Amino acid sequence: MQILLIEDDVKLTELLDLYLSRNGYKVAVGHSGADAQRLLDEMNPELLILDLMLPGMDGLSICRAVRATYHGKILILTASDDDMDQVAALEMGADDYVCKPLHPRVLLARIRMLLRRHEEEPANGNTLLVNEERITSTQSRTFGQLTMVCTTKRCTLAGEAVNLTPAEFDLLWLLAQHPDQPLSREELVKQTRGIEYDGVDRTIDNRIVILRKKLQDNASQPQRIITVRGKGYLFVANSWH
Repeated sequence: MQILLIEDDVKLTELLDLYLSRNGYKVAVGHSGADAQRLLDEMNPELLILDLMLPGMDGLSICRAVRATYHGKILILTASDDDMDQVAALEMGADDYVCKPLHPRVLLARIRMLLRRHEEEPANGNTLLVNEERITSTQSRTFGQLTMVCTTKRCTLAGEAVNLTPAEFDLLWLLAQHPDQPLSREELVKQTRGIEYDGVDRTIDNRIVILRKKLQDNASQPQRIITVRGKGYLFVANSWH
């Protein structure tokens, strides 16, 4: 598996390169947006790791620029604990993010999870792992004006395509597989990301924010994907008319 690491901190780059190489990955490194675009074209790695705060073209801009043509996974490294930065990264097409200061074992677990999902998702996108069962048939779900097609990860609302990232679709599909039943953060993290919930990770919450926005749900008083206090998130089956 090949990883492209774009990080302007030279010392951190060297440490991560050594650590990931020792764990069996082929690592190429760069330090700028120009490096990222050039090396992506040359390598086409399975995973791109991007620092959020790069000189010149920042990580968000790079993510947005390459997402249409790069089909591997994107992991953002951020020193910011601002939820809006993390939401922006996911909206730009990132699959996950890890906050600095980095804990190597945590980073390695996230990388393994992303690469495992990359292997489980062939180029035509015709499989999805839900509740540890591989779905390969032409499954779809319809709730009122919302239609989801699992095999292609396509979603439409009132006849209009909803542009979801694979990670966003996976989360929506999982919620829709259990309509009117609250799913906890712990379960959502484990099923969609393949890791245990650590009690502080906000990735699922941020993806819910994005889903509500894209699915025209009221952010202040959501009706379609609601928060059930103390229990998690719930997909409301009869709210899509």
